[in-house]
Amino acid sequence: MKAKRQSKILDIIAAHTVTTQEELQNYLAQEGFSATQATISRDIREMRLIKALSPNGTYYYTVPQERKPETFTVNVNSVFMESVKTVDHAGNFVVVKCFTGMANAVCATIDNISWNGLVGTIAGDDTIFLLLRSEHNAEELAAYLSQITGRSSQ
Repeated sequence: MKAKRQSKILDIIAAHTVTTQEELQNYLAQEGFSATQATISRDIREMRLIKALSPNGTYYYTVPQERKPETFTVNVNSVFMESVKTVDHAGNFVVVKCFTGMANAVCATIDNISWNGLVGTIAGDDTIFLLLRSEHNAEELAAYLSQITGRSSQ
């Protein structure tokens, strides 16, 4: 039922300019789906729907636009090549050492990668700690980051 409801939500926001959860709830009811505001709120969060600004100045629900991979790759390469000194891993952690003041920019770039198994990141001034779900995930990410920077892991 949840998958059908969420599919219908995508159909509705593609066909209508939906500005509120209540409005979405009404459209769903017209389509035979009974859902509470809390359920709709959870669906919106799970589906990662966003509100975008329309030309007439109102906000409406939509699906976020995907980034172009080639644009992202250039960004990752340039940020990493200019900022990262070393990449290493131990257990399910990856540590990235950067030039002073560059860790936050590199960390933001890593956050945008959406790497499988990446739980979270913490950046200081010149060091980033990355927590991964498994040692295998950490090894893969460390190898990937090392490849981008052109510097081998320690």
